[in-house]
Amino acid sequence: MSIEIKNISKSYGDKQALDTISFSIKKGEIVGLLGPNGAGKSTLMKILTTYLTPDKGSVMVNGFSATTQAMDVKKSIGYLPEHNPLHLDMYVREYLKYIATIYNVDKKQIEPILLDCGLDDHANKKIGALSKGYRQRLGLAAALICDPEVLILDEPTTGLDPNQLIEIRNLIREAGKEKTILLSTHIMQEVEAICDRVIIIKDGQIVADKILKDLQVSKEQVIEVEFDYRVEEVLLKKLPRAVHVKNTIGFVYEITFDTDQDMRGSLFDFAHDNGLKTLQLNQKNKNLESLFIELTKS
Repeated sequence: MSIEIKNISKSYGDKQALDTISFSIKKGEIVGLLGPNGAGKSTLMKILTTYLTPDKGSVMVNGFSATTQAMDVKKSIGYLPEHNPLHLDMYVREYLKYIATIYNVDKKQIEPILLDCGLDDHANKKIGALSKGYRQRLGLAAALICDPEVLILDEPTTGLDPNQLIEIRNLIREAGKEKTILLSTHIMQEVEAICDRVIIIKDGQIVADKILKDLQVSKEQVIEVEFDYRVEEVLLKKLPRAVHVKNTIGFVYEITFDTDQDMRGSLFDFAHDNGLKTLQLNQKNKNLESLFIELTKS
């Protein structure tokens, strides 16, 4: 297992942040940690990265104990915290050289990472001049600099606009082809778009641990699609089995179909036939939303 957590608890004074949590993540899985604000997600991330020590229980990351082999854990993970701690007066390439020095890794890694993260054209810019999306790209690049087996991402898409969201999602998916990823968020769409599995946490306890595809039992599906131009909703309603169309923002539409057959192919064909480009195409899981509401409501 890349991550193995057994019966960990953590308190801040009288407040119980985590209460006897256990789960494991296999190599190559992308797992979403979902929960409302204050559920304990960030505390769990900090324990996994050895920033905090649990009051009890054990944490193993890449075969190392987070309590007795903390330095080995730090060397073998990449971490993007919720509040990305960048040095705004440094240049992009300079900052990655600085991170590479800390990890004692070959600085030849920097140029490929700049390219992979879409930062090659911004390498000589000051970090303070970057947009929020590019700062998140840089944070992800810094997390990847030591070629870690495990990536810990805490709210990686908070505050991004729709275009930036797509870019960061794509970067995370690409990284997930070779690495184990635990992604903490309170946004269900992020889990649906990126993850293979979801762990839902409430009041410091795990209330659900599900494979996403196992939740696809409804005979109704919702697909989120973004085109490069506006489309009349009446045209989308003519798609086979389409029962409802909603324009959510800009050129993004949610289309409900009364079938469990994957209708993304039909949408792709619709775009092609009408000279459109699909900028994103995600199958939304209504059962995940129902499960989340049921398990986390007060």
